[in-house]
Amino acid sequence: MRVEQLDLNAWGDALPSSGFEVFHTPAALSVLDEHASGQLRLYGGFKGEQPIALLPVVLRQQSVGTAMLSPPPAMGVPRLGPVIMSPSPKRRKQERVNREFTKEVLEELEIDSSLSLLRMVCNTAYDDPRPYVWNDLSVEPFFTYTLQLDGANPDDLLSSFSKSLRREIRDAKDIDVVVERVPPLEGARLVYEDAKSRYEEQDEQYRLSWPYVRDLVGALADERRCRVYLARTPDGEYLSGITALYSNDMAYFWQGGTRATYDGTSINSLLHWRIIEDIIDDPPIDSVHAYDLMGANTERLCRYKAKFGAELVPYYLVESTGRSMDVAKRAYSLISH
Repeated sequence: MRVEQLDLNAWGDALPSSGFEVFHTPAALSVLDEHASGQLRLYGGFKGEQPIALLPVVLRQQSVGTAMLSPPPAMGVPRLGPVIMSPSPKRRKQERVNREFTKEVLEELEIDSSLSLLRMVCNTAYDDPRPYVWNDLSVEPFFTYTLQLDGANPDDLLSSFSKSLRREIRDAKDIDVVVERVPPLEGARLVYEDAKSRYEEQDEQYRLSWPYVRDLVGALADERRCRVYLARTPDGEYLSGITALYSNDMAYFWQGGTRATYDGTSINSLLHWRIIEDIIDDPPIDSVHAYDLMGANTERLCRYKAKFGAELVPYYLVESTGRSMDVAKRAYSLISH
């Protein structure tokens, strides 16, 4: 296998038709390159001229060493990590591609250096992190909720939700809450300001800047990878909103959904339901067939998200290990915050 660095054009040409997340797209990576602290590097693994593996990494040079991050923190990117595209359906050959690419890319990153720190939150399609364990890195599982919608009938799907969730959706409709899909940049600003205000009310810092969110939404909307949904009162007053992002396979609940009620009724369930209905009947990309609800690692959020009956899907955190790395991570954490 040959591993080389790619530019965004070559990366886009190498990206497969499925099995990657929205932040793997050139449009999203170009915005990260513009706004994230550090240097974006795009690695491709090739067999001859055929791309068979990809990995985006942001390198940050600090006084404590070099941090290699996929994704970079505090940028609202839930997952990134490797994309494996073995040309063979055979398990043995898929594992060999994964194993060889891991070995080669870790050598490129010089991860054996005592001053190097690697941290990756892998995408859900990357289901075999064992090669990183075999290279003395730690692997920890995390989870998300994915609602499969391929061929779903809206009435049957709604019937599968919990009784309380169905009631929330029905009650919000009965009081004439209006949910509409709006121009992305216009709606995203409302969603952003709402989320930022909620953080500030809790004396927490909202890490995303509006210029970053604006540029990301604009770049993804140009490729039909972003939609914004707003909930309003019958008189047109803003209540809540959600910015949803789209890969070729999946819709992602990205920003918003702050807790809101109208006339004593919670209205966010109706927002999610409208997004789900559009995925079934009017997706921005025809191959989108699932909704990633996020929030499966926080007990408080799980109690709500589990009401959708979605599949619990694992993904993996890969990190450097060892006592020196513990010191480096603590020092780096202080710098990054």
